[in-house]
Amino acid sequence: MNDDFLLPPSMAAGGPGVDSLFKFILWFSIIFTIVITGVMCYFLYTYRRRAGVKSEPTPHYTKLELTWTVIPIFIVVWMFHAAFDVYVRNQTAAEGATEIRVRAKKWSWEFEYPGGDRVPQELHLEVNKPVKFVMSSDDVIHSFYIPEFRWKRDVVPGQYSYMAVTPTKTGAAHVFCAEYCGTQHSGMLATVKIDTPEEYAEFKNTLGKMPKGYTPEKWGEELFTKNGCTTCHGVGGSGEVGGAKSPGPKLAGLFAKGQEQMADGAMITVDENYVRESILRPNAKIVMNYNNVQMPVFVLKDDQIDAIIAYLKTLK
Repeated sequence: MNDDFLLPPSMAAGGPGVDSLFKFILWFSIIFTIVITGVMCYFLYTYRRRAGVKSEPTPHYTKLELTWTVIPIFIVVWMFHAAFDVYVRNQTAAEGATEIRVRAKKWSWEFEYPGGDRVPQELHLEVNKPVKFVMSSDDVIHSFYIPEFRWKRDVVPGQYSYMAVTPTKTGAAHVFCAEYCGTQHSGMLATVKIDTPEEYAEFKNTLGKMPKGYTPEKWGEELFTKNGCTTCHGVGGSGEVGGAKSPGPKLAGLFAKGQEQMADGAMITVDENYVRESILRPNAKIVMNYNNVQMPVFVLKDDQIDAIIAYLKTLK
């Protein structure tokens, strides 16, 4: 049988233990379902109502009743201890583990590396290097779930959650939110890239820097998409999401307008300072008719903000 039967490929140290428990419960359930169903069918046929045969009262069989009560208790207790052992092993971070901050917000994931650099929607890990995730939420309850690691953890506002993992295979894995968190819940995704030591070292050298061969406008477009800006402003800042008006203001043609009217009626000049403030302090100035929109705070470096501004200037 395939080691990953009915499951995505296991890519973390704790995966085999979880898979073994899953297979035991699966086959235990299948076998007993077949046995019980077969016995029921046999009894239905053997003791069916027949003409001239009078039914007799069913007596109690204490030994049989104790047997089918006690044996499952032992099985359930064993399953609890086996599962708890896997849980503890997967929950405890190994000595020297790399600490990565995971921040959840509607509707995106952001990963902060030891140097303070933040990357949205893309998590890089080094193969065979233990990692400790320290997770928090900026708004509502989310749930950090990586099927290939066989692990998930709720991310709750106002407190930290923890998860430990050691990737064992290079390749790509996936992050999902496993707790319903609003209208764009299904789109709260991220990619996990498990790198070789050389690939991970190269990735660290590029943190916070414009990728080679990129223009500021192209990098700005990538940052705009990775930070989930399209969720509230539409693809290309179109002001539409799914054919309807987007939750956030339209950004296409923003610089061409020259001015923007605020919720208090004031007219604000649209320039680089206005956009910068809107990114770092999104609630400082609220656009007219968008009073109920709560844009999350983004922590970006000056070069990244400059790139996003360059991209916004290209939108018509």
